[in-house]
Amino acid sequence: MKTLLILRHAKSSWASPTIADHDRPLNARGNADAPRIGELIKNQDLIPDLILCSTAKRAHKTADKVAHNCGYEGEVMRVGELYLATTDIYLKVLSELEDDHSRVMVVGHNPGLEDLSETLTGQFETLPTAALVQTSLAIEHWHELDKSVEGKLVNIWRPRELSD
Repeated sequence: MKTLLILRHAKSSWASPTIADHDRPLNARGNADAPRIGELIKNQDLIPDLILCSTAKRAHKTADKVAHNCGYEGEVMRVGELYLATTDIYLKVLSELEDDHSRVMVVGHNPGLEDLSETLTGQFETLPTAALVQTSLAIEHWHELDKSVEGKLVNIWRPRELSD
């Protein structure tokens, strides 16, 4: 059994229209929400074995803040393919992982993450910024992961639904 945590990046800033999409930073709400999600992960005993994230600034800053606040001690792996990735790309990247990782978190973007979650669980859930989905996958090896895997949506957390 593998666990996949799907995290949409926290809220980003649109303050400067000249900044490229890839380079947009987190805004004040994003900087507040990401650590809260990290604390939630720690409190739910869901600290990942591996964190993979898009190379976009808003995604890797989210991943870094979450990692720090949940107690993750590994390296946050930036994966270029995850920038604006489709479900097929997420599945490809995940299926190439080593089996010693039983709980993996991906940090990326919509619509790819909503599609990935729906593909794996059969349930559509809206994922606003900094939303976290916990899925359980009935596989023993990551290389078994494809669109036919029937996962279970275990839980979903959205920052606005969390109590302070």
